[in-house]
Amino acid sequence: MSEHHSDWCLRCGHNHRHGPTGDLSGAIPLFERTLSDTVQVLGEDHPDTLTARNNLACAYESAGDPSGAIPLFEQALSDTVRVMGEDHPDTLTARNNLAYAYHSAGDLSGAIPLFEQTVDARVLVLGETHPSTLTARNNLASAYQSAGDLNRAIPLFEKTLSDTVQVLGKAHPLTKAVRCAHVAACAQRVVDGPKMM
Repeated sequence: MSEHHSDWCLRCGHNHRHGPTGDLSGAIPLFERTLSDTVQVLGEDHPDTLTARNNLACAYESAGDPSGAIPLFEQALSDTVRVMGEDHPDTLTARNNLAYAYHSAGDLSGAIPLFEQTVDARVLVLGETHPSTLTARNNLASAYQSAGDLNRAIPLFEKTLSDTVQVLGKAHPLTKAVRCAHVAACAQRVVDGPKMM
């Protein structure tokens, strides 16, 4: 292993120590440098390069900068589809991440079709009750709710909640998140109900 490659590996580990601590102002430049170095050392199409680009996009999104995150997520998805294929688990994650970024930025017309594609693909590749499929279904239901489509959101939350309880248990963090989202959607229906008539 070259000295340059050793430095690159150390930086990758350093980035992960910065990100979870909330020091995004320090982490983003490190993620940018890691991506640049990964491209230089491993090339554009190496799986670690795809991961480095996705990680940088996640850092931007976590810092509340969708304008920095979305182009990186778009490139990450495009590259991952090209390198790994449509149904590779990394592609499914990249698609979900881009949909989530669109949703966070308020672009529901961009988010919902990507979430729908992610759910369909995860069901085919991973199965109906895989935790990643359940997460994708929760994300899709949340996007429906944000779009005001409670007729699609609430049944999807209900199915997802039933499946998460059965597969992961009542105390699992995903089950709790789905339960809270379901309650919020039902409350929204009660509040919005008279306005809809």
